[in-house]
Amino acid sequence: MRHGYGRTKIFAERELRDYLQQIKSSVIQSIENENDDYLLNVNANDYIKHKLSEAHVEQLVIHQDQIYASSSEQMIPSEYFPHSFFVHPGKKYKKDVIKFHIPFSGNTELLKCAPGSRLMWAMEVELSNQEFCFEIINFSDDAESITREKDSNMRSIMQQLGNVSSEVQQYNSSIEAQIKQAFEARKKRILAKSGVLASLGVQIKKTGSVSPTFSIPTPQTRKKISVSKPVVKEAGYTPEPTLDETTYLDILKLIHDVGKEFERLPSLYSGKEEEHLRDHYLMMLEPNFQGSATGETFNKTGKTDILLRHEGTNMFIAECKFWHGKKGFLDTISQLLGYLTWRDSKAAVIMFVPNKDFTSVLETAKQVVSEHPNYLGFTNAKDETWLNYIFHLNDDRNRQVKIAIMFYHIPK
Repeated sequence: MRHGYGRTKIFAERELRDYLQQIKSSVIQSIENENDDYLLNVNANDYIKHKLSEAHVEQLVIHQDQIYASSSEQMIPSEYFPHSFFVHPGKKYKKDVIKFHIPFSGNTELLKCAPGSRLMWAMEVELSNQEFCFEIINFSDDAESITREKDSNMRSIMQQLGNVSSEVQQYNSSIEAQIKQAFEARKKRILAKSGVLASLGVQIKKTGSVSPTFSIPTPQTRKKISVSKPVVKEAGYTPEPTLDETTYLDILKLIHDVGKEFERLPSLYSGKEEEHLRDHYLMMLEPNFQGSATGETFNKTGKTDILLRHEGTNMFIAECKFWHGKKGFLDTISQLLGYLTWRDSKAAVIMFVPNKDFTSVLETAKQVVSEHPNYLGFTNAKDETWLNYIFHLNDDRNRQVKIAIMFYHIPK
């Protein structure tokens, strides 16, 4: 037998569910074994992608269109002969043996795994890294009979492969959520253990006594694939305050409602400068949110920015700009990122679009946003014109920034 080959019962050596569980358990355990400071500092998206690449199981592909055959004379024991042949027990006879070579690609281990749903059928094959082979003995020089047996074997093999592929696909589609859950659970335990969990969210209370200029809906109560391992530069972890996620969404919802009001009343707001439109936002944000114990709340420092500060550091910033094309759009994102230093910072880009073809501007922005060097990924769309993304701070992928990019049509 040639070097590198072995014999196995195809789709029958071990249970597929046990093989998949072994892979998943190994990856989940590796998350449990990570250094505490590493997990607290690492970019969550990059780390989860890395672990997903470790856990992902490549599908097995059998290339039926590339099957080829070879033949050789072999000494066949008498017990393999059909009863219609007269042979002496215990003796061997020379016969031509047809070997069918079936090339494949993907995960070799899957050829050995029995799916949960399977045929009650088994066949031994000769297995290498790129192909497996089965043999049919030419007892009667009947080509049609050999072809029928070959085709029957291949039908069973492909049916078993279909069952394996279905089970692997189900595993691959669910593993990302399980890895993410394991990562977040481990990180939460580390924070709780070190006593800093409570310091990570800076609450800003919604003021209940304000009569808003616009009708703002009451916020809903918050409901409780190979990628290299990401490198972390920081040696330790220092807890940093962050804007509470529920408060962040409340702020964005108010900004969005005000922006829609601009669109509904173009006679009042068209022709306004960026600074004037920004002041309308401040007029709504300031009275609707009560600041922290230090008294810090929304304010303005430049012509177009809206700031929320905590202990002298920018926690949230929104930049109001008119659309002036791709370059101006990407420069606005860069400007925002330059203002932020904390891990898990939050921001918003408010784009006022004077162009008649508003839809074209929106599509252009969606296409070019990923060209920004700090872009990490798209999160979700709260509305057709309210898109949420993840970026990172300059020179550190592990310090993520949530940026809502919001578009409103305001003709000049």
